[in-house]
Amino acid sequence: MGGSEYADYAAAAEDGMSVAHAAARTPERVAVYAETGNRTFAELNANANRLVRVLRDNGVGYGDRIALLCRNRAEFVDVVAAAFRGGFWLTTINWHLTADEVEYVAEDCGAKALFVDATVPCAEAVADIATAPLIVSIAGKLPRATPYDDFIAGVDGSDIEDPQRGSTMLYTSGTTGRPKGVFRAHPGAVGPNTSLYDEDCVHLCTGPLYHAAPLGVSLTTPLTWGASVVLMDGWSPDDTLRLIAQHRVTHTHMVPTMFNRLLNLPDAVRARADTSSLRIVVHGAAPCPVVVKQRMIEWWGPILWEYYAATEGGATLVDSHTWLEHPGTVGRHLREDGIVIRDDDGNECPPGVPGTVWIRTARGAEFEYFGDEAKTAKTVVGRYFSLGDVGYLDEDRWLFLTDRSANLIISGGVNIYPAEVDAVVLAHPAVGDVAVIGVPNDDMGEEVKAVVELRDGYAPSPELAADIIAFARERIAHFKCPRTLDFVDRLPREDNGKIYKRRLREEYRSAIADR
Repeated sequence: MGGSEYADYAAAAEDGMSVAHAAARTPERVAVYAETGNRTFAELNANANRLVRVLRDNGVGYGDRIALLCRNRAEFVDVVAAAFRGGFWLTTINWHLTADEVEYVAEDCGAKALFVDATVPCAEAVADIATAPLIVSIAGKLPRATPYDDFIAGVDGSDIEDPQRGSTMLYTSGTTGRPKGVFRAHPGAVGPNTSLYDEDCVHLCTGPLYHAAPLGVSLTTPLTWGASVVLMDGWSPDDTLRLIAQHRVTHTHMVPTMFNRLLNLPDAVRARADTSSLRIVVHGAAPCPVVVKQRMIEWWGPILWEYYAATEGGATLVDSHTWLEHPGTVGRHLREDGIVIRDDDGNECPPGVPGTVWIRTARGAEFEYFGDEAKTAKTVVGRYFSLGDVGYLDEDRWLFLTDRSANLIISGGVNIYPAEVDAVVLAHPAVGDVAVIGVPNDDMGEEVKAVVELRDGYAPSPELAADIIAFARERIAHFKCPRTLDFVDRLPREDNGKIYKRRLREEYRSAIADR
């Protein structure tokens, strides 16, 4: 793709119309490959236009929120494309949540329309309790919902005359309380084509699109530059290798757990896998063990790009060649002052000394936590924000992470916030107090463990442990729940009575390391 073609795509993206630009150039080229049905660029573009028109007719205007609870399927992409040209702010919701958790997010963001995939486990319960003025069901019928095909039937699919670029308001929890939306008042500038996409590129989306990284890295970015996207709805190493070969995949995004499972395939399977089409493999979401990344580079070549970022904003990036010179780094910020390491008193730490990582917010990407001034004030200080991660900069300002947020658990690349799990486990009648922590897991990186102090009158037993875990699984999404549970006489506490979770984690990690 020449410079003028890049410029044309960038100009179209300013109004959210990059898919329309691709449809005008190559209408029959496939934009989205999915297990439940593909979309050509012409079909995707027409559905996006139809959705904008019917949503506007139903009172959804510029800056209004729409919420989407959906698996990785073509209708998901329709809604994203519509939001980005209709001037809507899109909130995607994890479909593994319970109905109450989904409704909290939809209501908190003020969604004027809620799209619900009828095939997800909580779909009927969500449709039953949803308070959004407009409910649309995808892939089936739901109570009180208009079926998706009926919703857009007979609506004009030609390009809308007044596109306005929309954005997202994705939810992230931090380490305490209920999730909060990361709100930006303006969509921000269209970024450069850093992954060097063109119309011949194919991106394999390996993760669920409700997460920020797959949504941004694996869907909106490739579509912005006219590339095609292959959607996986559930990940496996064998399917990954099959789809890479079948579609001649050029780009993909993964998390370290995926690398580990790919490397655990039999040698014969890896030897016959055809990954020669790959040009760029982006990875992040959790620290990648040095030995795992080295083995992936040996297998796939120096095509891995690692980033450190969050829903709140991006921080660092590093290519394979540079990483091999600085093993373990998560990259360097483009700006000299883009990353600052501070001690507990707010003083800047010298090179090599760990402290809290503070990230400079890009101009135009300023954010706030929707409806939570206190959380915003705690996280954002001047031009910088912090996720609570701990790390250090070397003499050349390469960033190395030495710890994560004080209590955050990252399992399989997914953030799990212990305070929410603590509250649920604590509601069990036998539980006097609890500390939910992350402990090492060779496959997932970390797994959720609950350490419980029982109330008087209750005795530890395997049956009671199973009962407490089942109690939690009935109330919150299963991926958040403890996989194991230990009983202790007394939880370790600080002088102020607060549970000393760091000491507890260190004890478990030390015990596991000594096995």
